[in-house]
Amino acid sequence: MSAAAIPLAAHFAGAAPVLAAGAWFKNALCGVKAGEARMSRVVGDLNTPEACIGHEAEADTLLAWLGRPAAIAHDLHPDFHSSRHAAGLAARLGATAVPVQHHHAHIASVCAEHGERGPVIGLALDGVGLGTDNTPWGGELLKVEGARFERLGHLAPLALPGGDRAAREPWRMAAAVLHDLGRGDEVAARYPDEPAVATVLAMLEKKLNCPRTSSAGRLFDAASGLLGLCLKMEMDAEAAIKLEQAASRRIEAAGWPLAMADGWRLDDGVLDLRPLLGELADQRDAEQGAALFHATLEAGLCEWTVRACTAAGIETVAVGGGCFFNRLLAVGLRRELEKLGLRVLSPIKLVPGDAGLALGQAWVALHTLKNR
Repeated sequence: MSAAAIPLAAHFAGAAPVLAAGAWFKNALCGVKAGEARMSRVVGDLNTPEACIGHEAEADTLLAWLGRPAAIAHDLHPDFHSSRHAAGLAARLGATAVPVQHHHAHIASVCAEHGERGPVIGLALDGVGLGTDNTPWGGELLKVEGARFERLGHLAPLALPGGDRAAREPWRMAAAVLHDLGRGDEVAARYPDEPAVATVLAMLEKKLNCPRTSSAGRLFDAASGLLGLCLKMEMDAEAAIKLEQAASRRIEAAGWPLAMADGWRLDDGVLDLRPLLGELADQRDAEQGAALFHATLEAGLCEWTVRACTAAGIETVAVGGGCFFNRLLAVGLRRELEKLGLRVLSPIKLVPGDAGLALGQAWVALHTLKNR
């Protein structure tokens, strides 16, 4: 278990202990007692028996410190091992089970680290998390206040041809974008070495096995696939990493490009970056395209967030989710938002991805108990 303790707001010094089970990817748990949070070690993805056993062992270690928790928080997805184990523990220990939406937890984790109890506008950008409408979310603009959140907007959904397979093969995300743009006839020529091209195009045309997602991670994958930087991934987030590296090389050599003026559309809270992706499809210089992607994404996110802050009368923005491992995005967006007078909160001791999410689940559970 991690030796580092995270002090929480004095408001929770006398709160009952809670346990939080974390998510599926990069699983880590969190316990909170007497106003102090402790994170477990990172167990890893819960896709092997060994990882699931490790998760349960970490839960037992935290429970030995906590005693009997008043609440056990877990991801909204009911089929995660962490969620099932948490529900079983809650029933056995007589604790309240608190399901927490994935992106709510990301923003709540940042609020917990900063002791932020007031409402914030939360920008959560990551790969995937189950939404309250039972669809895969991942590019979310939220209003968060303790145990409550409101979805103010999201990225325009993109199709996932082949479901989870599209998250491992960025060329599929590129094909989905081209199809959306009415350019599906270009896909076969762009990806001649992919034997599944005809099948993917047929799925997109018939809308079969093509769930749509607001995932920011898949947006990065689509950009990487369109620029030819990564067509199939051999490691986690490879497409996004290659996209950031290409952009960094261009920016170091020539500075930041101007954002594409008409690279995004904002309509009723939905941020649509397909105009930018269409431009990337025509880019011959992958590094220039990668830099343009980052500059335009940053500008679009900034306008989206500022509009939400103005409408809600809120001047504090919290950012979280695995996409904020990207330093170009994290540093650039903070700089632009702060220029406009907004206060920006980001993770301090914890990482922005799923390994730090359990703290947010615990924070929501503490507020849930407090509101009873």
